[in-house]
Amino acid sequence: MKIAIAGGHGQIALLLARLITDAGHDAVAIIRNPAHVTDVEQQGATALVVDLEQVDDDELALRLRGVDAVVFAAGAGPNSGADRKESVDRDAAIALADAAERIGIQRYVMVSAMGADAYDRERAVVPARTEADVFQVYLRAKSEADANIRMRNLAWTIIRPGALLDTPPQGTVHVGRTVPRGSIPRADVAALVLHALLDDTAVGVQFEVTSGNTPIPAALHALS
Repeated sequence: MKIAIAGGHGQIALLLARLITDAGHDAVAIIRNPAHVTDVEQQGATALVVDLEQVDDDELALRLRGVDAVVFAAGAGPNSGADRKESVDRDAAIALADAAERIGIQRYVMVSAMGADAYDRERAVVPARTEADVFQVYLRAKSEADANIRMRNLAWTIIRPGALLDTPPQGTVHVGRTVPRGSIPRADVAALVLHALLDDTAVGVQFEVTSGNTPIPAALHALS
């Protein structure tokens, strides 16, 4: 497979690129900053320098020619303002889906956020009044992006991980439509994405995930 990863310089994306490459497939890292080309190439990925906040849908579709599946792992980042939560976490995810549909890419995996639908509607507004309110905007942006993807005629999977850790992968998880609050290594999220793509599991499924006791392939098959 040839798999394109939006947010290709992010921590999950870099881990995923290496997993894809090690599995004998082709990773394409969609990045905004040309200075990040070397970093993604070191993980075995081919860099595609595109600003998802600015690119035209038709141009993006053309740049994705030959790709079999797309993964949205982009995010505005912890120090960005509320407006970029909308333009990256929501609008860029939708733009990637638009481009995928135009070029005929069916498989779409979204890395979302646990509890995204539980945002505070009074506080999740732009401009945000406090840093805590920025987080509410982030949750709303994720929720709205997920809702958009669910309505499409795509083979989508929406993964909503708990608190992300930089610890080594465990290879075992706890999944469900909703699960208790918890954490999960970024490496395990990357592995979930890879198995969902290569095993073609959890299609049309949105789920939350934390570390647990079930091996990742079995957890995904149970969701399917």
